[in-house]
Amino acid sequence: MADFGWAFINCTEPAMAGPTGSVLFITGNNSATGSINFMYHTAALAGNPPNTLVLSGNMVITGTLSASVINYENISIIDATGSTYFGDSVDDTHMRTGSLVISGTHTATSRVRYVLSASAPQQRVWVKGFGGNYTNVTSSAHTASTNDYILGITTAGNIEISVPSASLYYTGALLVVKDEHTSRGAFSVTLKRAAGSNSFFDGATTYVLTGTMPAVNLYSNGTNWFVY
Repeated sequence: MADFGWAFINCTEPAMAGPTGSVLFITGNNSATGSINFMYHTAALAGNPPNTLVLSGNMVITGTLSASVINYENISIIDATGSTYFGDSVDDTHMRTGSLVISGTHTATSRVRYVLSASAPQQRVWVKGFGGNYTNVTSSAHTASTNDYILGITTAGNIEISVPSASLYYTGALLVVKDEHTSRGAFSVTLKRAAGSNSFFDGATTYVLTGTMPAVNLYSNGTNWFVY
């Protein structure tokens, strides 16, 4: 025979209220209610996917927010301390509209100075100081890379620098080749096409540097290399 107990029902307690799909919360008189401003939709609605929690209003989080994807809209202030990282792979693209200013405190004067300023209206960039990637060439045969900016040659004798196609460097890319050896003598530094390249150096297939510590500056127009 089954056992039965008692159930106490207080019919004077306020009934739960709120629209269908609203998230219940306790009011000041200890009754449960819901609001159209705080909804949980099990099905797709108003452009939102199924199983979406929608808050129409403000949220204050005093702890840590963890999310797989965060979409920001109407950001007025971003305040962060410490290092920040954007992107997780080399094919990520980070874009912004408007000007950009990067500043830092100068170690000698303790004054805040602009390090880099990019003006969108003027379409110009200003930097306090500029440094490019430097590669020390210590072999008689060297192939330049697209991440090279300055090639400094320190070994003696005849040197051959193979330069890839200008199209691989893209339009406007710069390449500097400098003979740092103080006594090249009767030998020379020759720039030539790398394997698979059909780019010219000022219309020639090679460019030869002779004399005492010569240098050449090259720029790419996307097809060929030009001396400037």
